[in-house]
Amino acid sequence: MTRAIIFDTETTGKVDPILIEAAWLQLDNLNPFSTSASFNQRYNPNKKIELAALATHHILDEELIGCPSSTSFNLPDNTEYLIGHNIDYDWNVIGQPNIKRICTLALARMVWPELDAHNQSALLYFVDRQNARDKLKNAHSALADVENCSFILGKIIQKLNVTSLDELWKVSEKARIPSHMTFGKHKGVAIADIPKDYKTWLLNQDNVDSYLRKALER
Repeated sequence: MTRAIIFDTETTGKVDPILIEAAWLQLDNLNPFSTSASFNQRYNPNKKIELAALATHHILDEELIGCPSSTSFNLPDNTEYLIGHNIDYDWNVIGQPNIKRICTLALARMVWPELDAHNQSALLYFVDRQNARDKLKNAHSALADVENCSFILGKIIQKLNVTSLDELWKVSEKARIPSHMTFGKHKGVAIADIPKDYKTWLLNQDNVDSYLRKALER
């Protein structure tokens, strides 16, 4: 059976982030949308949590002393799809396993391009304004973030009218290829309009995002 999980992590911070909490929901069906098994576990990173991260997720270093080591985390067996908001961040944190990734951030930007923000909090106010405040009370707890991502994912699937995980993954892959630059001196400029010499320079850099590379090579 194909297994897809909606996934989120909390980490030590921006500098070489290490896992301190992981959570997931198993996605059982797209239409009607349904999830089942859940997982939530904290881990000891053996590294001090940055203050900025602490101010976001409120997980104290001393609360993690007796937890399993972050190196002990593994995805469930037979997982084929990893789904999340800006999923590459979480994927990097757990060691970049060889798995298909579906990014709800990229999908939301494609489905609702008119919105001025596409973070999970903003999207909840857009798709469920009356209940968003209650749903966001525990935001940045990994399990709460997974549950909120799941709700947003259900709305995206309704909008796209996709019927299979493979179809959803293909749409996500397409959505992740940027049409405009998001950084640098040409930020906001359509990639098709960027000077050729700048494209060539970017393509020669080792750390260019793979989806930006696809856009530049078109």
